Amino acid sequence: MTAQLIDGLALSKSIRAEVATRAAALTAQGRQPGLAVIIVGDDPASHVYVRNKVKACADAGLHSVLEKYDADFSEAALLARIDALNHDPRIHGILVQMPLPKHIDPHKVIEAIATAKDVDGYSTLSAGELMTQLPGFRPCTPYGCMKLIESTGFDLRGKHAVVIGRSNTVGKPMALLLLQANATVTVCHSATPDIGFHTRQADVVVAAVGRRNVLTADMVKPGAVVIDVGINRNDEGKLCGDVDFDGVKEVAGWITPVPGGVGPMTIAMLLVNTLESAERA
Repeated sequence: MTAQLIDGLALSKSIRAEVATRAAALTAQGRQPGLAVIIVGDDPASHVYVRNKVKACADAGLHSVLEKYDADFSEAALLARIDALNHDPRIHGILVQMPLPKHIDPHKVIEAIATAKDVDGYSTLSAGELMTQLPGFRPCTPYGCMKLIESTGFDLRGKHAVVIGRSNTVGKPMALLLLQANATVTVCHSATPDIGFHTRQADVVVAAVGRRNVLTADMVKPGAVVIDVGINRNDEGKLCGDVDFDGVKEVAGWITPVPGGVGPMTIAMLLVNTLESAERA
């Protein structure tokens, strides 16, 4: 069999169109949703990500503020800017682009963002809300992965899902969201002796470690749903994921491409979170 592609570009366009409709309704009431994006330093990839997020806001009718600071911008000054944005009624979401320069503590920065505006869903309180199934903001990448799985019509109830990776931003929240959908979840990581033993039993595999070919065809159950979160480059310099796409697509039932899979969904869910923050406000 050849897997069906899960088109993240198409799904993200549909979600963005819905966001634009809801944002226009709020704007007509005098409450245009607003996102503030802060970037410190000159990391080229970060600047690309930030431009994409700001453009996505404009396309969906959201107000956005982009603040750029030099790499020597102090931690105290950054925390002061976040505090000011916390109290700005025009701003409903605050995003600080990572990574930050080494002299700035990312944990302090994340915790400084008001929970009501933590549209990245990274703070300790947001993580606690996810853990206890309270209303809150879900981290955008795992949230987007769930929407991609949902788009296939695949019912997660009672299925076995394996998450490869245990990061605070993707792996752990991904596992929690799958649990909430009534899947039985296994989390594999660098200390797991035989990852393939687990993935060969999985109905769903989410690969999120940032390493090429961490999932190969011999590790996949026929017909499984495979979600590739990784962003890497192959020997020719082209973008690729954590999954050996050419091999795995011949075994899996559904698979996300890289690029064009999870990436567009991350930005779409950021817009959703910002919109919902404005609606709550």
